[in-house]
Amino acid sequence: QVQLVESGGGLVQAGGSLRLSCAASGRTFSNYAMAWFRRAPGKEREFVAAISSGGEIIYYTDSVKGRFTISRDNAKNTVYLQMSSLKPEDTAVYYCASRTIFQATLRADRYDYWGQGTQVTVSS
Repeated sequence: QVQLVESGGGLVQAGGSLRLSCAASGRTFSNYAMAWFRRAPGKEREFVAAISSGGEIIYYTDSVKGRFTISRDNAKNTVYLQMSSLKPEDTAVYYCASRTIFQATLRADRYDYWGQGTQVTVSS
């Protein structure tokens, strides 16, 4: 069983930055691919970024490329999402997700564990 706890969300003005963190329980975090998804009001959940267990493979959705950076610290069992140049359309609840294998994927149905989410609100 893996438990994921997100933090770092909040209210920020357009153009600002936030860093989300996701702390994972369990001794085998370093074996698991991780990802961030988000759900905006009235919209379906969408993929944001994913990282393989060792950090070698990273994926981003097109709308955040060049603005968001996913990273992980396996010694701390934590994955991060550094968000810069934030836009009002980035407003959403952001969820951390974990697989139980090393390979990252964009598909939400391939992730086995999910956090409770953290709200990010970007004002114009």
